[in-house]
Formats: sequence, C-alpha cells, structure tokens
Amino acid sequence: MTQNKQDLISAVKEHHVRKDFAYDAKVIEKNVNKLTQYLFDDYKRRWDNRDYNVSYKKGNKYWKVITDNSVHCFVDRITGDVFKPASWSKPAPIPRFNLLINAQDCFNKCDCHGSYLYIR
Repeated sequence: MTQNKQDLISAVKEHHVRKDFAYDAKVIEKNVNKLTQYLFDDYKRRWDNRDYNVSYKKGNKYWKVITDNSVHCFVDRITGDVFKPASWSKPAPIPRFNLLINAQDCFNKCDCHGSYLYIR
C-alpha cells in the first residue's frame, strides 16, 4: 500500500474515533442530567415538603454530581464510569456503573442517599 493510502486510512479512522468520542460525550452528559433528575425524583417521593438541590458540574476529568453541598458521585467524562466519591475532589478507584453501557440499570437502582454506589 502506498504512503498516501495509509495516511488517508489513518485520517479516516482518526476522524471516526473523534466523531464517536463527541457523540459519547453528549450521551454521557445527557445521562448525567437524567441521573440528577432520578435522584431529585427519588428524594421528592420520600420527602415531598423539603428542599433538595441536585446539580452537576463539569471538571477536567469527571462530571461531579452534587446534592446539597456534598458530592453524590463522579462520572468519567470519557468512559461514562460512575464512581462513589472518596472525597470532595476525588472518586473511589472502582467504577460502580457505566452510563454508556448500562445507564438504565444505574437509573433503576439509584437513590438519593447513594446506597447503590456501595460494592456488595
């Protein structure tokens, strides 16, 4: 194969990977938004009359899901892995769910207290 063909093939592959990455990033952000809505709905179902703030914040490597001034979980922006927090700025090392592969499983098990993030 000539060098030009190899360059063209690698350029097409690189473009395809970038295109998929951009799509995955949008899906992950959409699912992080969905997760925050599920958390809010679960809280309101349990305690309808109390205020509850759920938000998410984009960091360099992770989406940080925040509930009432504490970290609920971290979501890797590239892979979609969901992590239990180890501290305010650091996730635990083992992923619990993946928002690209099994997002609905995560949504079905999530609760406002984070018990679904513990390894059993």
